[in-house]
Amino acid sequence: MKHDLIIREPDLYFDSIHNELNNFLRDTLLVHSMANPLNVKKNSIWRPAIEVKQSDKNYKVKVQLPGVEKDDIEVELDNEFMTITAEIHEEAEQKEEKAKNERFHTSEFRYGRYQRTISFDHPVKTDESTAVYDKGVLTVTIPKVETENKEPKKLEIKEK
Repeated sequence: MKHDLIIREPDLYFDSIHNELNNFLRDTLLVHSMANPLNVKKNSIWRPAIEVKQSDKNYKVKVQLPGVEKDDIEVELDNEFMTITAEIHEEAEQKEEKAKNERFHTSEFRYGRYQRTISFDHPVKTDESTAVYDKGVLTVTIPKVETENKEPKKLEIKEK
């Protein structure tokens, strides 16, 4: 395609690997007397998995947000970027367990804030974009601004 998606945030990929390595080390090596790993997890900002497809007319972005309520998702669009923010809150049942002085043996659930920014290489129509949330997957369709495909033009150089 003439306008392929350009990844403009390579540092974020390394951040993701770094965060996953930190999570692994924290979950396997952290001594419980030092800190509660669940509190560390709740205060982290997670990066949800995405899938971006494009055609001549639009971009289609899918974001995995399992366990997130529709009202806890926010999508912000401008001409070149889309930022998706979501939050997963701790369940009321778990708060009751804390009151009974119960504690987790193992928890791999991710509570807290999710955020992902996606950049586009082609201007988009923010006012015609749509978002649908179904079974933990947010699908955002963003139409591209139509541009004219003109043949290259040679300029005549004039003398002054």
